[in-house]
Amino acid sequence: MFCCRFFLFHLYESPKFLLSRGRQSEAVAAVHGVAYKNRKTTWLSEDLLNEIGGVEEAKGDEKLSFKEIVNRNLSKFSTQRIAPLFATRKLGLMTILIWFCWTTIGMGYPLFNAFLPQYLSNAGGESETAPSIVYRNYAITSIVGVPGSIIAYYTVNIKYLGRKGTIAISTVITGVLTFCFTISADPSFQLTFSALEAFFQNVMYGVLYAYTPEVFPAPNRGTATGIASCLNRIAGLCAPIVAVNAGQADPKAPIYASGGLFLAAFVAMLLFPIETKGRQSL
Repeated sequence: MFCCRFFLFHLYESPKFLLSRGRQSEAVAAVHGVAYKNRKTTWLSEDLLNEIGGVEEAKGDEKLSFKEIVNRNLSKFSTQRIAPLFATRKLGLMTILIWFCWTTIGMGYPLFNAFLPQYLSNAGGESETAPSIVYRNYAITSIVGVPGSIIAYYTVNIKYLGRKGTIAISTVITGVLTFCFTISADPSFQLTFSALEAFFQNVMYGVLYAYTPEVFPAPNRGTATGIASCLNRIAGLCAPIVAVNAGQADPKAPIYASGGLFLAAFVAMLLFPIETKGRQSL
């Protein structure tokens, strides 16, 4: 991915940041670059920006003390950034459901995947599976999951399916396959279901990452997605604690918990009030 960042696609600087520094020509070039990548055209020009806002001199980076940097960062934490996410009933419901999905998936994903080599090593029942077989199966599972995000790229634009349909279907299948993983201790059986689970799991995560910022208004999008990501990480940190304590009573308990969390996320996805397919972002 590091190489792809430089050789396969170009990341443009934020036009908002460039304008804040008075670098209007670079901001215009960034907008035109993004439009070209998407096979679109734009009417934006440097002359138009100068006409609207005037010509500003480029501003250098401010040099602040450590205390000033801390105070500036702390000043950004305000309920005024969160309140707009609940401005309407529809948007408030969407915010709660998205955050719930990020939290449940954030715990369900590592409960299964972080301990998958351990689950595979115990697949043989009383005798442990050889490490070479375990990591071979783990590698196969990872490789099979790769096309999931690519498939999601196409399915989100299918009529009557869209973002909501794709993410809901992939999530419920992920949950069901997680439960199916526990049916048999046969290594080949578990390899099949772990590979299928990885595939649909990547479809789910691919859509979730793309869909989340689409449903929020641009001024509050960063706050909404940032909180969602934070909840996801906190839940992920709790996953090993749950796995250790639940696993002492029943080795399969963490897998059951993972499957249950995916199914809980599926129910929440059925209630999503916003479909962003074919719509312009707010």
